[in-house]
Amino acid sequence: MRIIAGEYKGRQLKSVPGHLTRPTTDKVKEAVFQIMGPFFDGGDALDLFAGSGGLGIEALSRGIDRTIFVDKSPQAIHIINENLQKLKLEERSEVFRADAFRALQAAAKRSFSFKLVLLDPPYGKVKLEKILQKLLDLELVATNTWVYCEHDTSEQLPAAHPRLSIVKQANYGGTICITIYKVN
Repeated sequence: MRIIAGEYKGRQLKSVPGHLTRPTTDKVKEAVFQIMGPFFDGGDALDLFAGSGGLGIEALSRGIDRTIFVDKSPQAIHIINENLQKLKLEERSEVFRADAFRALQAAAKRSFSFKLVLLDPPYGKVKLEKILQKLLDLELVATNTWVYCEHDTSEQLPAAHPRLSIVKQANYGGTICITIYKVN
């Protein structure tokens, strides 16, 4: 797994060993960031269900000021920290081992407003629609925030929502679907 573009382009990242996570492929990552960026002018990002941290680190490489990484797996947290240390990105990140909904509550208490939200949960274990609604209810996203969702093709995300507009929806490899929203 590598960083596709930006300040850390080409640098290799460690993956979480085993089958607990499935890193976003380089092909998908490149396509997604071409839509959302390809580069950012500062702001905060949230990498929820971060796994190895690849998406959040890609955002840092492309100009996001700070990324909050959240995962409930101790192995994932260890790998995220290793990847951040390797690239000397500790000052631009915060890493939390927590359940997604608790992490969102904690972020709201700290009055975060994210410019980019990256959602790539274990397929079939978390309803992304509930996470999206929680982000909106807690006011963690503002107008023009990008929200990236990676999910199994069997999970249908809302096509029409008063506060979210679909920018892109695509299938990759027959089983992976991505949905990119922009907050209205």
